[in-house]
Amino acid sequence: MALTKKQVVDSAKDLGFDLVGFSSIQYLHSEIENLKKWLGKNYNAGMKYMEENLDKRFDPTIILPTAKSVISLGLNYHIEEDFENLPNHGKVSRYAWGKDYHIIIWEKLDQLISTLHEIDNKFEAKSYVDTGPVMDKAWAVKSGLGWMGKHSNIINRNIGSWFFIANIFNNFDFEPDKQIEDFCGTCTACIDACPTNAIVEDYVIDSNKCISYLTIENKNEITDEFNGKFENFIFGCDICQDVCPWNNKFSIQSLEKEFTPIFKEIDLNEFEEMTNSQFMKKFSMSPINRARVKGMKRNAQFLKDFNDHS
Repeated sequence: MALTKKQVVDSAKDLGFDLVGFSSIQYLHSEIENLKKWLGKNYNAGMKYMEENLDKRFDPTIILPTAKSVISLGLNYHIEEDFENLPNHGKVSRYAWGKDYHIIIWEKLDQLISTLHEIDNKFEAKSYVDTGPVMDKAWAVKSGLGWMGKHSNIINRNIGSWFFIANIFNNFDFEPDKQIEDFCGTCTACIDACPTNAIVEDYVIDSNKCISYLTIENKNEITDEFNGKFENFIFGCDICQDVCPWNNKFSIQSLEKEFTPIFKEIDLNEFEEMTNSQFMKKFSMSPINRARVKGMKRNAQFLKDFNDHS
C-alpha cells in the first residue's frame, strides 16, 4: 500500500503533533547566505557549532541521499499558567517547565517513522529536532507551518509561536504545501520589548545580547552591562514571545501531559551548595540540564547580586 499525505498527517496527529506540513527537497541558497552573514558578524557568539556542517545545512541529500521531501512537524508546548513572581526566585522559560522536549519528540518521531514504514516498507527517513546540522526553522517555513517572526521564532496563525519543530527527511515525493505569507506587518512589539536589544533588526538576533543565550549556551561570566535587564529569568527568556499579538490572541493549551510544569520558578539559593551529582539527579530529564550546574550557579548569583543592590 502506497503511503499518502493523509496517512502521514493522521499518524502524526494521532501521536499528538499539532502541525504537519510538507516541502520538497531543495538547496537552501538564500538561507545559507543569510546564515553566513549572521556568522560573519559573530552573532552566534560562543555557539561555534553553528559554523560547522554548512554543506549539510545547504543540501539535505548529504544527510539522506534518497531524500525527496521533508515532513515538518509542530508540537505545541504552551501551558496556560503565569509566573507567580515568588521572592528570591528566578523564572524559567516556558519551554523548560516540564520534561525535556527532545526526549518527548524523539520518542514520537521513532513511533511515527515506524508506523509509516509499516504502511509502506519502502519509506526511508532521517529525523531531527534541533540537535543536528539542519535548518529546522527554514524547513518549517517552507512546509507551511508558519512564517518567521521578527523575533526569529516561527508563528502559526492558529496557535502562535509556542511550539517545537521537528523535521523528517524522507524518500517519498509528497506534494509540497503552500508557504504562509508573513503576517508580522509593521508590528515591532518583540523588538521594542527586548530588554537587552538583542533583536538588532527584523528577523536578526545577536546572541551576544540574548538572555536565552546568556543563561544557557554561554560559558563565560555575564557582564555588568546586563545588570537589571534579565527580568528575573534564570534560564532562557520568553519576553519576545510573551508580547507577540499572535500569542496573546491565539495560543492554546498544550495537550501533552509531559509539559506539565515542574520547574517554573527556582529558588536562587538552591544552587549555592548544589553538587554536580545533585544537579544531575534533579535536572537530568529537564532542558535545564543544558546549562549545567556551573551555569545555573552563575545565573543565580547574577540575579542575586542585582537584587541585593536594587
